[in-house]
Amino acid sequence: MRETLRIGIDATAIPLKRVGAGNYIFNLVRSLANVDHDNDYIVFARPEHTEEWGIRRRNFRFIQIPHRTRGTRVAWEQFVLPRQLSQCGADILHSPHYTMPLLNSCRSVVTFCDMTFFLYPEMHTATKRLMFRWIMRRSARRAARIITISKSTADDVIRVLGLPKEKLSVVPLGVSAAYRPITDEQVLREVCARYSLVPHEYLLYVGVLEPRKNVPRLLHAYALLRKSGVRHPLVLVGRRGWKYDDVFRTLEALRLGNDVVFTNHVPEGDLPALYCGARVFVYPSIYEGFGLPVLEAMACGTPVVTSNISSMPEVAGDAALLIEPRDHEQMASAIESVLVDEGLRQSLRERGLKRASVYTWDKTARETLKVYEFACDDILRGVNTIPS
Repeated sequence: MRETLRIGIDATAIPLKRVGAGNYIFNLVRSLANVDHDNDYIVFARPEHTEEWGIRRRNFRFIQIPHRTRGTRVAWEQFVLPRQLSQCGADILHSPHYTMPLLNSCRSVVTFCDMTFFLYPEMHTATKRLMFRWIMRRSARRAARIITISKSTADDVIRVLGLPKEKLSVVPLGVSAAYRPITDEQVLREVCARYSLVPHEYLLYVGVLEPRKNVPRLLHAYALLRKSGVRHPLVLVGRRGWKYDDVFRTLEALRLGNDVVFTNHVPEGDLPALYCGARVFVYPSIYEGFGLPVLEAMACGTPVVTSNISSMPEVAGDAALLIEPRDHEQMASAIESVLVDEGLRQSLRERGLKRASVYTWDKTARETLKVYEFACDDILRGVNTIPS
């Protein structure tokens, strides 16, 4: 009877500037090192990320994969990774970014963070859309288990791909301990000053500028707030993504000018203070696999206004004001309610802190480890080591 597993993790999809799924992969690996000192891990990652983790545990081995384009990364995943896994004697591979090797000698677990390639194909380039839809369908069939990061995404996977729910495991994300209320006003002032902001005197959005994030409607809501007398600037934190031009066309049409601040991507170390310094955090996304910024804002004690669709209600619970994201008038009304009602703001702050405390990356890691063990149950019992 086996007592341990040899687990491969493909972390090569983490971008140089971590966002979204990249944060998930990075924090999962770090927390697996915290909670699992028994099983052996082989992590495939870029050199700069292995240095950033700084993991020095005996049961963790890192194989450095040089920086590559998406196309060459997928080619490496499909044709080189299976051979390396075989040479390492891996029992199972976790592919945490939608796709996995289709010809592989060990068990496979794949994470589907969302289903935008199927549900919102217009939000991706044609090449990316076709490639991911083709490989994801085949990965879903080949994988021993599929992890989704919310029940909402699990429901989408079942509906779109026709998979049995028994094949899926829902493992929510966590929030880093770095995201917490900052009471030192000097710290807040120093970070805010880097972006020409005054603490507690701005509205905040954090996320990539791309169509599904619904930023143009946020700008329309903000224009209504300006007309009603709100003078807080709107701060948009995040890099420019796919089809971001509509954001700037809307900005120009509404003549918002310097009232909207674009920071582009900011260092992760600045984010907690930017959250804490915001009067309100607004996240009006049309679709999210999880919506981690909602949780990060709550963990910082910042009142949240977010969408009432896809995974956001599941993550936020009763700790945020939920709005119809396609209704910018409702969005503006909700934001204004938080700005003017001190009792509501304090209530959202308290409920948000309580809600966020439930989600930790170590909990995510422990639940993920259970998925590995479930997928390899017969290996651990010594019954059969040949993948089905």
